[in-house]
Amino acid sequence: MKAGIHPNYHYVQVSCACGSTWNTRSTKPAEIKVEICSECHPFFTGKQKLVDTAGRVDKFYRKYGMQKKAEG
Repeated sequence: MKAGIHPNYHYVQVSCACGSTWNTRSTKPAEIKVEICSECHPFFTGKQKLVDTAGRVDKFYRKYGMQKKAEG
């Protein structure tokens, strides 16, 4: 690698709107603030809901003989 052409790599703290924080490395030397992270995103927490558009989810369940999961 050529010397002097790469940006500096700093340790920074990332903080989410939910209050979760962690350390990582970045070329941005200041703190990084994010709106959503793996601690609060519905996909990662298991609270994701399927949106039924025109009965497509129900049609899928009927086609493959599956039961709907209990919401809660």
